[in-house]
Amino acid sequence: MIIKGNNIYKTRIETILSKMSNINSWRKAFLTETLILFLCIKGRINFLQLGRYGKHGEQRYRQQFEKPFDFLTFNIELTLSQGSGRYAIAFDPSHINKAGKYTPGLGHFWSGCANRAKWGLEIGGLAAIDIDNHTAFHLEAVQTIVDKEQSLSDWYANLISERKVQLHEISQYLVADAWFAKRTFVDQVLKADMHLIGRLRDDANLRYLYQGEPTGKPGRPKKYDGKVDNTNIDMSHFKLVSKDEQVLIHNAIVYSISLKRNIKVVHARYFSNKGKQSNKLYFSTDIKMDASDILKFYQSRFQIEFLYRDGKQHTGLNDCQARSENKLDFHFNASLTAINLAKVAHWLCIPKEDRRSFSMTDIKTINHNELQLNLFFDKFGIDPHLPKNQEKARELLYYGTIAA
Repeated sequence: MIIKGNNIYKTRIETILSKMSNINSWRKAFLTETLILFLCIKGRINFLQLGRYGKHGEQRYRQQFEKPFDFLTFNIELTLSQGSGRYAIAFDPSHINKAGKYTPGLGHFWSGCANRAKWGLEIGGLAAIDIDNHTAFHLEAVQTIVDKEQSLSDWYANLISERKVQLHEISQYLVADAWFAKRTFVDQVLKADMHLIGRLRDDANLRYLYQGEPTGKPGRPKKYDGKVDNTNIDMSHFKLVSKDEQVLIHNAIVYSISLKRNIKVVHARYFSNKGKQSNKLYFSTDIKMDASDILKFYQSRFQIEFLYRDGKQHTGLNDCQARSENKLDFHFNASLTAINLAKVAHWLCIPKEDRRSFSMTDIKTINHNELQLNLFFDKFGIDPHLPKNQEKARELLYYGTIAA
């Protein structure tokens, strides 16, 4: 990674904010400072900590977090200006720890880490998966607050439909995990002029399409040619895509009983070193999509999980102590947007062949050191730009990093 100091964040943030309307200079200054603080403060990030490290008092941060900000537009602009140009939209809910009883949206939500439903909040996260750079840009996180008359699947689908115009700027392909392979969800995604890429259950009810000549018998022409067996696929219908020692890939267009439509299915048979085999079914509602792209898009979906991991470990995604929906929304999105800024400043600027793993740990350590050093230089009247001070300042800047 390349460390360039906090000025690189400020420049990028101000450049994007200057393109957005109805944001005055006071609000721009606050947003710039707050996003940088999310990358500098070590430990918990809440209003008290922001007041300790920032330029304003705790109450000002509370008041400013209550005001809405269009993080989706901000992050789309950042993504389009810095990414490779080949994207898919990933959607994935994430559990947020929250105690108490009076916060809107509190309930039991599924936690993948705990592998069970836990008390707290949930956010539905939208991210742009950069296929060629194999990374994810956060777009927007929306808190899950479901009406009693609405299903969870409908809530997620409406969330995407309401943002379809802006999401089309990124991609018309939506990637989600196996839970979303439901007709109610798929139908609404298609109405939003998008295609869904996902994974099917191992026992998915699929039918081969009849490819023979008309039988000549009275009645409706034959449409289907038997049921798909995931463990023993019919090679007269499935076509070989690729084969190596680890995976054997075939694809076919079949009819899904549950989704009530034809879909493009990719059958992957994985071989382990111990001689065991496992079969997985991936699909796309776009039957003209290339099989290798379906597999690549779905496998890249997991990059959104790294956004949540870094947000919870490093940028305070779990730390907001507010009970206001607006304050929670601002905190969730500021936490994940800060990761975008770190990724752009320190990782994407490196040639692809020279990149190492993206490490938020080192970025937070260096930014925190810089925050403290600037305070010391200011209080003690030290000029860090003097030749005799530059080497020592750099040594202190990288103090505590893992791979400086």
